[in-house]
Amino acid sequence: MAEEAIMQTPTGMQTPTGAEDGVRRRDFINIAAVSFAGVGGLAVVWPLIRQMAPSADVLAEASVELDISKIAPGQAIIAVFRKQPLFVRNLTPKEIAEADKVPVSSLRDPETLEQRTKPGKANWLITMGVCTHLGCVPLGTGDGEPKGEFGGYFCPCHGSQYDTAARIRKGPAPKNLAVPPYSFTSDTIVKVG
Repeated sequence: MAEEAIMQTPTGMQTPTGAEDGVRRRDFINIAAVSFAGVGGLAVVWPLIRQMAPSADVLAEASVELDISKIAPGQAIIAVFRKQPLFVRNLTPKEIAEADKVPVSSLRDPETLEQRTKPGKANWLITMGVCTHLGCVPLGTGDGEPKGEFGGYFCPCHGSQYDTAARIRKGPAPKNLAVPPYSFTSDTIVKVG
């Protein structure tokens, strides 16, 4: 029988010659196999993940630009943002004063008008037109529509009433009308989304 050559390791252990090379080759093969399996797994999973991305028509509705130059003080319009109504209101100085004099601590969902508008643009209130109770569309944007006791919006479904800053003041709605992300791109153009 052929004798195996014995090699002394620095720690004093004896290993057969060539075993060190075998372990290194085996480790390399294991790492390579796992790597190829991982790449193969990604190749299978990537199309599944990619299909969950929003389509082009959804991305097109992700933001909307509105020309607000024709909205007179005291007037509100309804636009559409992500297939939901969007209220854009040009508040009068009287409406701003009414909103500012309400003690924030008395509100169910405490927010100041300043927190709900952009700096220097306190007269422009932009909110989603969906009642936070059960999703009805409140009234108060059109001429002659009831605005409720607080001069803002009135939800005809269950009687929620919002003030001039679109904050819930009375009724079952738990929160204020939501303020979407928006920015002024010029003095007359607002980009929502």
